[in-house]
Amino acid sequence: MVPMRALDIARDRNLDLVEISPNAIPPVCKIMDYGRHKYEQAKKENEARKNQRTITLKEIRMRPRTDDHDVEVKTRKIQEFLAEGDKVRVSVQFRGAEMRHPDLGRKLLDEIAEDLKGTATIERSPMMEGRMMSMIVSRAPGWEPPKKQVPPPSKHSAAAATKAPQIAQDAPVEDQAPSSASTTEDKDTIGSEVEDQILSSAPTIEDSDTTDSEEAPQS
Repeated sequence: MVPMRALDIARDRNLDLVEISPNAIPPVCKIMDYGRHKYEQAKKENEARKNQRTITLKEIRMRPRTDDHDVEVKTRKIQEFLAEGDKVRVSVQFRGAEMRHPDLGRKLLDEIAEDLKGTATIERSPMMEGRMMSMIVSRAPGWEPPKKQVPPPSKHSAAAATKAPQIAQDAPVEDQAPSSASTTEDKDTIGSEVEDQILSSAPTIEDSDTTDSEEAPQS
């Protein structure tokens, strides 16, 4: 198609004429909405960037005579880095007279590589760089890190949980407080008894008058 004819068609449809393959013979063009095309392309790039994960290179350093327990701890740390998708540089640092025995460092790296078999793949074999001998390992294809298991409850916590309801059941129940009606009756009874005692102990007016008349001398 003649380019002018293609431009006329694009203008009639209110679209753009975009050159797709300029090096082709003849060049290939496409009628499209160029603004929408750029928007969709940028959206796809953003989505791909979100799903993309940057791989970092971690490093674990040791000495030729590192203790076996420390080597086990560092090996587990390497597995943690690999589980996160990172690469790990395992290095052995030499100092002083240790430079005369590079075989110790290589032996240590070989042992670590043997422990990581099935977990990691060696991207770069051990090699000497100045005072450091290092190798680079990455996550083995198809390897999945073990899931962390929730520890079961201890016997002490289980026993405490079973004893709690028993203690609540064995606790004595306090006596209920007496009702206000019974308390009022008791107070009235005590008050009447005290009043009777007072009346019985006090002398009457008639007795006192009689005694005075009997003791008066006769005129």
